Amino acid sequence: MTTAQATGYSAISSYSRVELMHLLQQRPQRTIAELTEATGLHANTVREHLQRLIDEGYVVAVTERRTTRGRPRVLYSAADGTAASSPVQRRRVRAAAERGDLMRRVMPASTPITLDTEALHQLDAIVDDLVDSGFDPIVDEDDLSLELTPCHQAQAQAEHLEVLCQVHLSIMQGVLTEAGGPLRVEGIRPSCDPTECVVLLSHAGRPAQ
Repeated sequence: MTTAQATGYSAISSYSRVELMHLLQQRPQRTIAELTEATGLHANTVREHLQRLIDEGYVVAVTERRTTRGRPRVLYSAADGTAASSPVQRRRVRAAAERGDLMRRVMPASTPITLDTEALHQLDAIVDDLVDSGFDPIVDEDDLSLELTPCHQAQAQAEHLEVLCQVHLSIMQGVLTEAGGPLRVEGIRPSCDPTECVVLLSHAGRPAQ
């Protein structure tokens, strides 16, 4: 893990980018002007933050199609793996699956693997994204959970914890959707410590726990 990852530095380590992600997850296809008004940030600052999020595969930018005169606007949406699919995220998902397959061939599991290939590839993708975001996730394939404790970002942004968690969960769901398969994000296991975070997943082929 790099120094940047160890300190939790990522595309959403800045609350301004968390806020932008939250706005785009709530309503896609927003313009720079709309995001500037909603956040109070300067337009150039918004552009810089959005470019960072695009580079990480979290945001997708498209140019609107106009039937009238005038310069077409650029519309920004949070990558969700369906309506807004990021080419960056697609490449990362494929690369994570390839690495995961290689590791499973080189280092066979000590216990039988109970998940299907699509679900394994989804886990490969989400773990890869979490590591890049500064986490060291502990995966429980039987319990279908991801332990992200300690959450450095929760400690640094304690006053914005609810929005931060919502943004994280939506990003994780977008990665799972882009990877394609039966796994979905269900939520966070309740805890009295806001820095403790266990994300719960569900499998379409398994009964709810």
